[in-house]
Amino acid sequence: MTHTVSADRELRAAARHLGRRRFLTVTGAAAALAFGTNLPNTAHAAPALDPRRIGKDPFTLGVASGDPLPDSVVLWTRLAPEPYQADSGLPAEPVTVTWELARDKKFRRSVRSGEVTAHPEFHHSVHVEPDGLEPRRRYYYRFRVGEWTSPVGRTRTAPADGDQPGSVRFAAVSCQAYHHGYFTALKHLAAEEDVDVVFHLGDYLYEYAVDSAGGERKYTGTVLPDHFNKETETLEEYRLRYSLYHADPDLQAAHAAHPWIVTWDDHETENNYADDTPESGGPAEDFLIRRAAAYRAFYENLPLRLPQRPEGPDLQLYRRLRYGRLAQFDVLDTRQYRDNQANGDGWKVPTPESEDADRTLTGTSQERWLTEGWQKSDALWKVVPQQVVFSRRRNRTEGPYPLSMDAWDGYPASRQRVLDGARAAGVENLVVLTGDVHVHYAMDIKDDFDDPGSRTRGVEIVTTSVTSGKDGAEHPGNWEQMRAANAHMKFYDGRRGYVLVTLDEQRLRADYRVVSKVTTPGGTVSTAASFVSLAGDAGLKPA
Repeated sequence: MTHTVSADRELRAAARHLGRRRFLTVTGAAAALAFGTNLPNTAHAAPALDPRRIGKDPFTLGVASGDPLPDSVVLWTRLAPEPYQADSGLPAEPVTVTWELARDKKFRRSVRSGEVTAHPEFHHSVHVEPDGLEPRRRYYYRFRVGEWTSPVGRTRTAPADGDQPGSVRFAAVSCQAYHHGYFTALKHLAAEEDVDVVFHLGDYLYEYAVDSAGGERKYTGTVLPDHFNKETETLEEYRLRYSLYHADPDLQAAHAAHPWIVTWDDHETENNYADDTPESGGPAEDFLIRRAAAYRAFYENLPLRLPQRPEGPDLQLYRRLRYGRLAQFDVLDTRQYRDNQANGDGWKVPTPESEDADRTLTGTSQERWLTEGWQKSDALWKVVPQQVVFSRRRNRTEGPYPLSMDAWDGYPASRQRVLDGARAAGVENLVVLTGDVHVHYAMDIKDDFDDPGSRTRGVEIVTTSVTSGKDGAEHPGNWEQMRAANAHMKFYDGRRGYVLVTLDEQRLRADYRVVSKVTTPGGTVSTAASFVSLAGDAGLKPA
């Protein structure tokens, strides 16, 4: 029976793949018009723009780094003298950008430098991947165009694969709706936290309309252009939305302070979409054009490596990074390959549709990649940064029990296959990192969620939002029901913030950081709770 289910799942995945390829063949011209699929013509390269024609600072969107390896890290910027204009204030001509990497912030000890072309086809973004760097070394970087010099960024490479680095410390952030408030959490993350890397777990931006006052940001007195006051659907609109977000000084500061490893959830494209199915239904061909635009803008605006460059409506975002023998990070994409939500989405009582053994949240290839990667790994901690809540959640104490059809609860067979894969691989220290839900959770992952005494298979650290949901509350309205209905839930807080996680050879420590307010500037940060889980003895306990 297992072989039949697996074969059926692979056939369905192949059908979806063929459908996308057919879309590209049949409607390629329409897609090219929609999202500019043309790549730079390197065989007949156009002459570079004379930098003297750039009369304003082109580095208004800051700098970023990401996906650190032991000998390399991605460096990113995008040129935009006029960030709120569709062309960013530049002609459709390539621009030569100089980059430099040094061991000190004054660049007296330069270690790498070079030139890269910012192509108009990629909205004048650049992705530099310097190699030959030293493991777990802090570096500083900057870019130059003509007389203009970018802000200085700080980054850090990963430990060597065979090293035991002693400890690794990272932050988890998620869900930063511009119109819901100020990125105060990112301001504190930039200025006060010393971390090896930041994981962004999705909803980097929101597709919803932003009014001229910037929603809750009305206190700044800024008047935004009218073109932000509509939902993003085209490549131009997604690009402009990233410009709006990147222009935020707190987001710029957090990118400049730490390397980031990013994945997406739904709002980078559209709320609750599933593979090629939009939220409200409709032709897959139309939605794939929108998805291609969203994916292209995502790549253009974040520090991603060349293998993550999209091909039409496809972008392989799941990938693996190691921090020596201490931790392996398997970054998932639970949006691009999933089956459509069962039972009409939302919180619904499970049915044979949602419990179908053939349903998948990750797609067959990604699921196999994850479990096979565990089998080959000697890392102590297996960390899975991903999007939607993995553990079961009930929102009432008496049945029948509705569950979230958009989270792993709507795909229980998919969750069970992942846990079976972890068991088969002998994974003892499983850590799932989650965003999406705009609240902090600390949860044990149980063999049987109906039996609190069953074996704990791992822990799930859920970070709240940066702003989404506005200020929130320490105890949201459903706080008592959720705590009473879920014995494996050790902590629940509805304020904004982020999570700091420290791993060493003995334990995991999670510090849940919260900010006092985001709908007005000046919020303070504090630690709401701290938990530990011992290596080889999974289960969260107060620190």
